[in-house]
Amino acid sequence: MQVSNFQHFSGVGAAVALILALSSAPSMAQSPSSRPAEASRAPAAQSSAQPASRSDGKAAAPQGANRASGAKPALSASAPSKNAAAKKDKNAKRAKQNKSRAFEESPKPAQAGRTAAIAAATAGAAAVGTAAVAAQPPAQPPARPSVGESIGLKRVADPLSLHSSVALVMDARNGDVLVRKNPSAVLPIASITKLMTAMVVLDAGLPLSERLQITRDDIDRLRGTSSRLHPGAWLTRSEMLQLSLMASENRAANALGRHYPGGMPAFVAAMNAKARSLGLRDTRFVEPTGLSSANVSSGGDLAQLVRAASSYPLIRQYSVARSLTVQPAREPLGFYNTNRLISTAGWSIGLQKTGFISEAGNCLVMIAHIEGRPLIVVLLDAAGKLARFGDAQRIRSWVEKAVPPAQRIHADGGQGDAPAPLRVSFGAD
Repeated sequence: MQVSNFQHFSGVGAAVALILALSSAPSMAQSPSSRPAEASRAPAAQSSAQPASRSDGKAAAPQGANRASGAKPALSASAPSKNAAAKKDKNAKRAKQNKSRAFEESPKPAQAGRTAAIAAATAGAAAVGTAAVAAQPPAQPPARPSVGESIGLKRVADPLSLHSSVALVMDARNGDVLVRKNPSAVLPIASITKLMTAMVVLDAGLPLSERLQITRDDIDRLRGTSSRLHPGAWLTRSEMLQLSLMASENRAANALGRHYPGGMPAFVAAMNAKARSLGLRDTRFVEPTGLSSANVSSGGDLAQLVRAASSYPLIRQYSVARSLTVQPAREPLGFYNTNRLISTAGWSIGLQKTGFISEAGNCLVMIAHIEGRPLIVVLLDAAGKLARFGDAQRIRSWVEKAVPPAQRIHADGGQGDAPAPLRVSFGAD
């Protein structure tokens, strides 16, 4: 009964409590063994208290009466009765001893029950442990490698030990290339896309003070990214433009494309037309946010795109702003720059844009003034969120120490200024 009740316990603690409770079972099991002896003595006492009877059927006189009359006590059946009682007691004791010896030599029911309970408790504890292991969340699958990592760009060695698959540093004044690493590899560019989005919006001459609404059409259904700009929020075109460049706000960038004359198809067509006008042969766009991995470019093309974007004063101003507070509904919302170098002492940045999707890795483009020179820095597919900023610091330190200016770094698998042999394309032609 006790073992079956164990099934109602759960967990290791309950099993241990049951084992402790069963430790008192032997005393409970042994107590009935003394009862047969007590019961055997009771009939003997009762038989000795009854008056003896004569063989002729007449009651024998009490012993006191015989003494009073001076007659000898008559023989009666009381003596045989006493002998029978004594013999019965002796047999009972012998039976008790035999029973006790047999009980000690045979498995004790209480001990067997306790052993079974312990075994059940052990099995229960093992089951609880197995259930706990099974209840643990499954291991997360490994992160999907970026396109650059998949095609081996990270294996290209460079003297600066950069963590980015693609790196290009160019003087914005004369196009002189100081550092290049896989500059012709065509990769997804993530939110670097928003520089082109801003140029197309400004080229259209649309009123920046016009209020535009965020709708459900601006929700990211490709990757499920979140935003604090909920459907129904109203912002000016100028605010959406700054949030796109400074905070990389995807819903704001998508809304800018939707509110373009002719809608999103016309906006994407204008993006690609602008790319062709700038001579960007490796660059293609399919949407204005960069969430699609079909938005692609190369390090060389992006250097030209950054140079073109720097000719727009608002792009320079909005992209390097540290913060912006807007009020799309009742409560104001604060947004901050995604580029930590903007707030880092010693850096002078005239334009910047960050980006990330899994296929593109961590990306960064900017114009930084180093040693009195406006340098365009392009970093694509960095290994980690902070790696792109670390690469920028390595490049800056190298430029500050490099002598003479003619020194160059080319890590593209070729020799000198020869074009890189590696070329990978994604997206539509």
